[in-house]
Amino acid sequence: MSFKYNNIGKNFLIFLSMSVFIFVFRYFPHPPNFTPVLALTLYASMYFGLRSSPFVIMAFALSDYFLGFHQLLIFTWGSLAIISVIGMFGKNFLSRLSLLVLSSIIFFVCSNFGVWLFSEFYTKDLEGLLQCYVLAIPFFTNTIISTFIFGMLFEISIMSKNKIIPLLYK
Repeated sequence: MSFKYNNIGKNFLIFLSMSVFIFVFRYFPHPPNFTPVLALTLYASMYFGLRSSPFVIMAFALSDYFLGFHQLLIFTWGSLAIISVIGMFGKNFLSRLSLLVLSSIIFFVCSNFGVWLFSEFYTKDLEGLLQCYVLAIPFFTNTIISTFIFGMLFEISIMSKNKIIPLLYK
């Protein structure tokens, strides 16, 4: 006898698995900005459409609840919303690879703009903004490397049909 998930059950499983995945990688010690969040956001929207965006943002918000809310939420959650939208354009391997890089850039630009805007570390002029972005390059390096690595794990799953992450398949 097979069990059929209704949409509510399926959506709950998607949200629960994203929440656990995001929470584990954000909560336990890791290099700064080395998480699967951007790749997960991108691939979730590719396979589930924009309806996955609230689930990803809610999962991120749930982890922020435990880790602590901060002034940059609009910039981090906003960048996830933008990444969800661009995920709709990942039609083939090369476009998905390009979107992984673009996702990292979007997160870098948005989150560091928030850092510049709300922190006391930088002057509120073009020089301060540029300084903020330059000093954030090591974080960007971790972001792009982790987004690429986790994106390639999704790609391996797609290419091998190994169903490493069964929720990606319809």
